[in-house]
Amino acid sequence: MKIDYHLLEKKLKINFDNKDLFIRSLTHKSYDKLNNNEKIEFLGDRVLGLIIAKKLLEIYPNDKEGIIDKKFASLVNKKTCLEIAKNLKLQNYILITNSGKKKNIIEDKVLADCCEALIGFIYLEKGITIVEKIILNLWSKHIEDSVITKIDAKTKLQEFSLKKFKKLPIYKIISNTGPRHKPLFKVGVKISHSKLYISEGNSKKEAEQNAATICLKNIKKI
Repeated sequence: MKIDYHLLEKKLKINFDNKDLFIRSLTHKSYDKLNNNEKIEFLGDRVLGLIIAKKLLEIYPNDKEGIIDKKFASLVNKKTCLEIAKNLKLQNYILITNSGKKKNIIEDKVLADCCEALIGFIYLEKGITIVEKIILNLWSKHIEDSVITKIDAKTKLQEFSLKKFKKLPIYKIISNTGPRHKPLFKVGVKISHSKLYISEGNSKKEAEQNAATICLKNIKKI
C-alpha cells in the first residue's frame, strides 16, 4: 500500500522539498540498515532539548534549576514523544520490517524515536525558526501542563531515604533479557531496613522508576 506522506505534511502545515531525507527520517533500521533515521533522531533529540529548555527558561524565569530540570525531563522523555507521535499518527508513515510477522507491529520506542527523527529532519530542511514553531505548537498542551511539576518515584524515594536514614537507595540490575530492539530490564531497589523490591521495564531507567514506585507503596510497612 502506497503511503500518502502529504497527509503528514498537511498536519504539520508545511511542505517539504527534500522528499528523500523526509522519508529517511521515517525509516527504521530494520527496513534499511544504511539509509535509516538513527542519526537524524540523534540530531532531533538535541534540537528538541534546546527548544524546550529555551522555552522553559522564558516562561519560568524565577524557578530554580532543579525544578526546571524536572519540567524539562517530563517534556522531552520518550513517553511525551510517543504521545506526540501518536497524535501525528506516525505509525501510518514509518517504514519498518518485523521478520517472521505477517503484519508489522510498531513498538512504542520506535514511534518515539521517529518523532525525534522527524524533528531532526525539519531542522535540517527548514532551520531553527521553523522547527521551533512546530515543536512549540505540538508540545503546547504539555508545556501548559508543566506548571504542575510531578516529582518522579526515584526522586521521592531518594528524598525519603536521605531524610530518614541519611543514605541513598541501592539499585541492583538483576537481569537484562529480550531482543536488542526491545530489551527487558529487571531491577531491584532497597533502602535501610527494607527488603529488595523488584520490577521490570524496557530500559534501565524505566525499571528503576517502577521498582522505586513499588518500594514507596510499601514504605509504611517498613
